[in-house]
Amino acid sequence: MRLPKLRPIMFVGTASDVGKSVITAGFCRIFKQDGYEPAPFKAQNMSLNSFATPDGLEIGRAQAVQAEAAGIPCHTDMNPVLLKPTNDKSSQVILNGKPIGNQSAYDYFMGNDRSELFAAVKQAFDRLSSRYSPVVMEGAGSISELNLKHRDITNLRMALHAGAATYLIGDIDRGGIFGSVYGSIALLTPEERQCIKGILVNKFRGDSRLFEDGRRMLEELTGVPVVGVLPYFRDIFIEEEDSVSLENKYRSAVSGKVNVAVILLKRLSNFTDFDRLEKDPRVNLYYTNQPDEIAKADIVILPGSKNTIDDLLTIKNNGVAQAIYTAHKNGKTVIGICGGYQMLGETIEDPDHVEGSIEAVPGLGLLPVRTILQPTKTTQQQQFAFRNSSETCLGYEIHMGHTTVRGEVQPLAYLPDGRTDGYFLSSKCWGTYLHGILDNNAVVDELLADYTSQLSDQTFDFRQFKDQQYDRLAEVIRANVDMDQIYASLQLTD
Repeated sequence: MRLPKLRPIMFVGTASDVGKSVITAGFCRIFKQDGYEPAPFKAQNMSLNSFATPDGLEIGRAQAVQAEAAGIPCHTDMNPVLLKPTNDKSSQVILNGKPIGNQSAYDYFMGNDRSELFAAVKQAFDRLSSRYSPVVMEGAGSISELNLKHRDITNLRMALHAGAATYLIGDIDRGGIFGSVYGSIALLTPEERQCIKGILVNKFRGDSRLFEDGRRMLEELTGVPVVGVLPYFRDIFIEEEDSVSLENKYRSAVSGKVNVAVILLKRLSNFTDFDRLEKDPRVNLYYTNQPDEIAKADIVILPGSKNTIDDLLTIKNNGVAQAIYTAHKNGKTVIGICGGYQMLGETIEDPDHVEGSIEAVPGLGLLPVRTILQPTKTTQQQQFAFRNSSETCLGYEIHMGHTTVRGEVQPLAYLPDGRTDGYFLSSKCWGTYLHGILDNNAVVDELLADYTSQLSDQTFDFRQFKDQQYDRLAEVIRANVDMDQIYASLQLTD
C-alpha cells in the first residue's frame, strides 16, 4: 500500500561543515526503510566533488550519495546548480547538469541573474516533488548571512517555496552552540522563523544526558524544541561532501603496509576516488604535497583537478613534480586519474582558454599522450573491463579534455561501445579518465600486486559496505532523535 504523501523536510545549519550532508543522507535512508519514496535536494552546491548521472549530466557528489542512501538513481533535479571553483575568485557554473560558463564570485553572488537561477531551482524542486515523497532538502552554509540572504537560493527562501519543515543543525564540538543556534534563529524574519520546527545538536562527545540542562536552556532561549542530540562518531563511513575533511588525512608513511601518497593539489577534485583504497587493510593512504613524504610512498597518485594547468605549474614550482619523477625513476608506482592523467602526459594545451590565459604547458612526460582542453565537458557513467580482467568494473567520466596517444595505443580499460580509455605504460605507470576506478577489486589487486602477495578479501563488496553504513547511520539517528516529532511535522493537512 502506498503511504500518504509527506511534506518536504529541510536541514539547515548555523555554519558550514556542521553535518548537514551526512544527516540528510541518514534521513533519506530512514524514510526509505519506513516505506516512503524519498529523494534528496540541494538547490545550490559549491564543491569540486561531482558525479555523473545515468543520463550523462553532472551534479554534486553529496546529492549522489544521498540518492544512494535513498535507493534511487541520482538526477540533476536533486542539485540544479553546482559551482566548481576554478581559482580563488571564480567558479564554473553548472545548471541542470550542464556548464553554462565561468563567473567570478562577485558577478555570481551580486549579479542580476539570481532571480533566473532561483526560478530554475524552484522548477527543479517542483519536478522532484511530483515524483518523490518526502523530498529531503539540504541547506548551505549558515542561514543567517544577512548580506547575502536576500539573494539566497538555497536556504530559507527555498524552504518557504517548498513548505518544508525545517530543522536547524548546530555543531557542539566546535563550541559556541548557544550563541550560534540562538543567533541564527534571532536573525530570521518572523516568516522564516515559522519554518523552523526543531533544533538538532550534532557531534556531542560523551553521554548526551549531560546536556539535558543545555537542551532545556536552548529551548527556552529560542522557543524551538531540541529534537535530538546526535553523538560524535568516527566508526560510520559516509562520504564527506568536500575536501575540508582531508585535513584529518595528512598522515605519513608507516611500516608493514603499502604506502599510497595522493598528491594534495590546490584544486583537487573527486577525492572520493580513494575511499575504497583507504579502507583496504593492506594500505596506508595519506594526502601530501611534501616531497619527503612522497619519497616514502610505494605508490604515488596524481588525482583529478578543476584547474589542471595551474595545479601542474604549482607542483613544478614546489618540488612535488621532481619528487614524482624520482619516485618513477626509483621503480615506484605512479598513476594519474583524470587531471592527473593529463599531467602525466607530454603536453596540455588550452587553445580556447577553458582554464585561463596559458595556452600550452609541458606535462611531466611519463606517458606518451597529449591533451587538448575543450569547452565541451564529457560526463558519463561507464562499465569497463580493466586490462585482462573478466570482472565488470564501474566508474564515471567528468572531464573537459581530449587525450591522444603518440605511437601505439596501449589501453588501460575497454568500454562496451568498443572505445578504450587511458594509457598503460606498465604495471607501475598508467593513467585514466575513469573516476571510481579504484572502487573495483580487480584494479586494486593489480595496483598492489608488486608490493603484497595478499589478495583483497573477495567477499568485500564496497557498494554493499556503503549500504551497510547508511543503515548504521539511520540506526544512530533513530536512537537519538524524536522521530515521532519529525513525522508529526511532515503531515499534510487539508
